[in-house]
Amino acid sequence: MALGVMGILLNDRRQQAPDVQEVLTKYGDLILCRSGVHDSAKEQGLITLAVEAAEVEVRALAEELKDVSGVEVSIALF
Repeated sequence: MALGVMGILLNDRRQQAPDVQEVLTKYGDLILCRSGVHDSAKEQGLITLAVEAAEVEVRALAEELKDVSGVEVSIALF
């Protein structure tokens, strides 16, 4: 099992949020903690996740999030 942190940047928060939420719900068992902030002056939003799962599962989550147009994902696994 890997313990990690994932950062998810939504460049058009209002458009991307429903699709991102669908992916996060699908992988909900991997997520230990979730936090989010947005800049109301911009359309950006940042979600941070603490995750624990097999590395292949964490990478699958990241890849599905990256499939949402305009979403950027970074991960750090320990």
